[in-house]
Amino acid sequence: MAGGTYAGDVTQRLPSAPGDAPEPQPTHEATTHGVGPHPEPWPDDPRLDPELLANGDTRNVVDRFRYWSMDAIVAELDTHRHAFDVAIENWQHDLNIGSIVRSANAFLAGTVHIIGRRRWNKRGAMVTDRYQHVRYHPDVSSFLEAMRAEGRPVIAIDNTPGASRIETAPIPERCVFLFGQEGPGLTDEAVAGADGHLEITQFGSTRSINASAAAAIVMHSWVVQHADLP
Repeated sequence: MAGGTYAGDVTQRLPSAPGDAPEPQPTHEATTHGVGPHPEPWPDDPRLDPELLANGDTRNVVDRFRYWSMDAIVAELDTHRHAFDVAIENWQHDLNIGSIVRSANAFLAGTVHIIGRRRWNKRGAMVTDRYQHVRYHPDVSSFLEAMRAEGRPVIAIDNTPGASRIETAPIPERCVFLFGQEGPGLTDEAVAGADGHLEITQFGSTRSINASAAAAIVMHSWVVQHADLP
């Protein structure tokens, strides 16, 4: 994985805000209070956002990206995104898509492809869609055509007959994982058009697991086989 140079001096423990400056409050994307305003003088780094330096950074980002502008974070991620993409069929406004996008960001997927409806519930993404490339396709056939043009194998993920176990099957380094809707799973057209078919081995009584959980497992399986761990 390609590395980058970071403003490490601004991601360490920072002193409290001077004087009576209010403690920054979490935003809709934050899970913690983050860090407060940066002490002056500010670092001379074009990646840093003056507004965040002045007011604090409560975003749901790892510490090395504190105070970075959104554009700077995306540019840095683009230098070492992984070779897999993720695709989701969206015919019924699936509420899992936001969580899948969030996992795609966590595992540094190249692009998330949404097939069908352009509208999806972004709340579960926790604003990670701002840092993740998202591409839309009107139907399965146009998606498959686009992937063939890019030379990217489509790997259908569904626990249906003919699937190989992801725990033992080799996963292509460059590919796109295709997931279906919660409940009905992948459409017949999607399975028929895929270049490979994998399933997650289950051991209990339930027929299937949550679609967003399945997506996270599959992405992590790719990481186990291919990622250059830091």
